[in-house]
Amino acid sequence: MSRSPEDKQPSQSPRNKPGNEGKGNPPQGKGDPKGDPNAQGDAKPSGPPRGLFGFLILIVLGILLITFLSSAGRGEAITFQEYARHYEAGEIDTDSVVFSETGISAMLDQPETGQEPKAVRVAVTPAEYDAISARFLELTGGDYRSKARSEWLNVLYFFGPLLLIVALLWFFVARGMRAAGAGGGMIGNFGKSKHQRLTKEMTGVTFKDVAGIEEAKHEVTEIIEFLRNPKKFTRLGGRIPRGVLLVGEPGCGKTLLAKAIAGEADVPFFSISGSDFVEMFVGVGASRVRDLFKQAKESAPCIIFLDEIDAVGRRRGGGFSSGGHDEREQTLNAILVEMDGFASGDGVIVIAATNRSDVLDPALVRPGRFDRQISVPLPDVKGRLEILKVHAKKVKLGPDVHLEKVARGTPMFSGADLAAIINEAAIGATMANKDFIEHEDLEEARDKVKFGRANKSRVREADENKLVAYHEAGHAVLQALLSDGDPLHKVTIIPRGGAGGATFSLPEKDRMGYSLKWISATMRVLCGGRIAEEKAMGDVSSGASMDIMQITQLARTMITEWGMSERLGFVRYAGADTKEMFISDREFSNETARLIDEEVRRITDEAYADAERMLSDHWTQVVSVAEALLKHETLTAEEVHLLMRGEELDKPTVADLLRADRSAAKAKAKEASGAETDTATDPEADLPPGTAPA
Repeated sequence: MSRSPEDKQPSQSPRNKPGNEGKGNPPQGKGDPKGDPNAQGDAKPSGPPRGLFGFLILIVLGILLITFLSSAGRGEAITFQEYARHYEAGEIDTDSVVFSETGISAMLDQPETGQEPKAVRVAVTPAEYDAISARFLELTGGDYRSKARSEWLNVLYFFGPLLLIVALLWFFVARGMRAAGAGGGMIGNFGKSKHQRLTKEMTGVTFKDVAGIEEAKHEVTEIIEFLRNPKKFTRLGGRIPRGVLLVGEPGCGKTLLAKAIAGEADVPFFSISGSDFVEMFVGVGASRVRDLFKQAKESAPCIIFLDEIDAVGRRRGGGFSSGGHDEREQTLNAILVEMDGFASGDGVIVIAATNRSDVLDPALVRPGRFDRQISVPLPDVKGRLEILKVHAKKVKLGPDVHLEKVARGTPMFSGADLAAIINEAAIGATMANKDFIEHEDLEEARDKVKFGRANKSRVREADENKLVAYHEAGHAVLQALLSDGDPLHKVTIIPRGGAGGATFSLPEKDRMGYSLKWISATMRVLCGGRIAEEKAMGDVSSGASMDIMQITQLARTMITEWGMSERLGFVRYAGADTKEMFISDREFSNETARLIDEEVRRITDEAYADAERMLSDHWTQVVSVAEALLKHETLTAEEVHLLMRGEELDKPTVADLLRADRSAAKAKAKEASGAETDTATDPEADLPPGTAPA
């Protein structure tokens, strides 16, 4: 029923959501490797290929031949009975009667109708040929012309499909051979690199659009300076770095930083994703790597940007790899060879981005290949403010908006999250028909991005509403009482996201680690919901499932990764990254596993007992908060503290607001209907101004 104060567990990286990195790249530039947009490369004849003309000619000839050979069969289709009736009535021209294996054709003349003679035809199938031919012979007495099926038509029916298949094969093979002569062929085109060639005009992004990661900007600025003035750095014997690896959580701005490099550098910029190297054909990835680096060397000095390099740069020999002939490993080997083969004067710099640097092959990240690893971290409060200012330039903000307050209230948010807040606030203000974005729109957008959309239209039963209110009141009271945890932000019983209610907390500062006091307080807050609903309702529900999952993960991480258990000591029991292995990485005995389970149970039981004791001592305050939630649905932290001090809330309830809305709607409708009535019945309504009634 509730959400944890933190969206992600401390055992994982700080909360981030995948941003919009890498989207919206301009289309691939055309031109020769030297960057001339007007160059056409190898000369190729314009217009459709000759093989296409031959294929079309064969189709047209076949259609014409079939049409010509079957022209005798044209005419209005009638049954044999109708034909016999017309024949007996003398309306059939006997000189035009033709009998063949496929049917009977003749000219029908009906002078009494005043119509022109027309052709008619009786279709004959092989199954009824004998019966109809006997009746036809009896009807005409042998007065007809006989016509056998054309031999050419028989040949066409037999060889036509075969010729069509041969023509199709010839067309595709001929086109592939011509393309092969031009470089690669239809099959060889798989080995061509799928990179995009960008220029500073195509990206539209510069360093002014990148905020919150000043150290990373400074390091890549040095790379651009290397390319612009290499002699400045080689004067003392230094060399240009061959590779730069951007490492950071999703949404922190790695791809945006690469776009800014392309926008700032006056050199060619080749952009490609790691997944573009992988195809179902073995060896295609390595071929594309060689083609990419070949074009880059021809365009030096230049920059190659490999986005999501972990798609092909994972550690060799693990997972489902089958050895040296694995497609991914061949691609990685090609990258290693190409990067290590650079001379100091080549002027080609490789920039790669990943959020999984822990799984990269050691040979890829050694000095001489990726000489630098630039960390792109989550922004601090100053960086968040700068990012909000960058995105706020594109929208209309109201006078009450305080971006500093939003920056302080969004710790652990990535750049992509902050961009989403501005965008969601603009959408919300637009839907409310506002002229600009107000601060409340930004607050709602922040909660929507972090916790999910509020489902205000959802209707619940009274008992379920009461259960949710006490569940959230248990969380909120403990959150307010425990000073070592994150401060309470607000609590609501309006369903938001996948939860029936939510208790929100916001950290006071950017947290780089997790103390034992904070973990203990957070675990007790997680227990408060189940305890409060059991004490109030005399029953428990499944609403605490997310709380149970989070407290269990916290306890296990404390023991296996952070060494916070006295019985197990200052030892790490968590395995390495097991995503590359067939079996889990476990380096402890069954006895140790039993001790870990016992410690997890002990820690959670202690947290549950402490939370139960605290709620029993402050049960009156829990009841006050729960009843207020049933009346108002949402309470801020100030209102919760006011209720816990025994004071009353001076604000309208949800029922009061609904009654006020209904009264306003009725008054507006009555005013509109009254105006229409007065206009229709008042004799003075249509009189000109200053005119007295008669």
